[in-house]
Amino acid sequence: MPSAGQDRTSITIASEGASPPWNSIDGSGALVGFDVDVGRELCRRMNIECRFVPQDWDGIIPALTVGKFDAIMSGMAITEKRKKSVSFSQPYAGGFNQLVVRKDLNLPPTETSQKLDLTTIDAPEQRTLDQLKTALSGKTLGVLRSSNSEVVLTELFGSVATIRSYDSQDNMHLDLNAGRIDGGLADYFTWKTFLDSKDGEIAAFYGPALSGGPWGPGVGVGIRQNDQSLVAAFDEAIKAATNDGTLKKLSLHWFGIDVSPSAAN
Repeated sequence: MPSAGQDRTSITIASEGASPPWNSIDGSGALVGFDVDVGRELCRRMNIECRFVPQDWDGIIPALTVGKFDAIMSGMAITEKRKKSVSFSQPYAGGFNQLVVRKDLNLPPTETSQKLDLTTIDAPEQRTLDQLKTALSGKTLGVLRSSNSEVVLTELFGSVATIRSYDSQDNMHLDLNAGRIDGGLADYFTWKTFLDSKDGEIAAFYGPALSGGPWGPGVGVGIRQNDQSLVAAFDEAIKAATNDGTLKKLSLHWFGIDVSPSAAN
């Protein structure tokens, strides 16, 4: 089994608990979700105990760097900006983001099954973005504060729409239901959980699934930069859990589709 180094027998992992099915808090107050199940599986393979604790998204990286916990598993995309503050394991999942708008806006229809990688924008992709920009002109759009979606939403639509940032996905849902915003951009799976609920009946996906660019290569474990032994241990455990199909199994359980590294390969 891989070693987490430094004679470590246990670690504490933080997760937001507000982005189902990645992570959420159940009726007993316990963190549950894909991130939690993957974390426990990886800790088992590293032969160490892990304890999950909730942490608000806004302060999750600063709290890691000052030693409040040892790692972050919270659907956190690996980005160049974040890598200036923390180290990341190799990706344990992929994923994508998508716009949602209120149905009563009656916007022009779009192809929601299309996928658009923002890493490279060619002429056809630019035409799609221009069409979205025209449709969303004058609208108010919500997004999770300090997220990569906030960067993308501001860059793509900030010149034509009002961008409103939220401290949690739940508060964005409340404003969408109340008509205080017209739509928003967030993780596809988090939106889907909301849209499948009764409260989510007033909205629908809009435009293509978005990935790449500021979102980076996928979701990884965030670890302090001086803790490279833990990075190496997570990398080895993720590789083994990918190769034997465990991450695919957990992905199918929580998302209904395979977003494990094996799917990307």
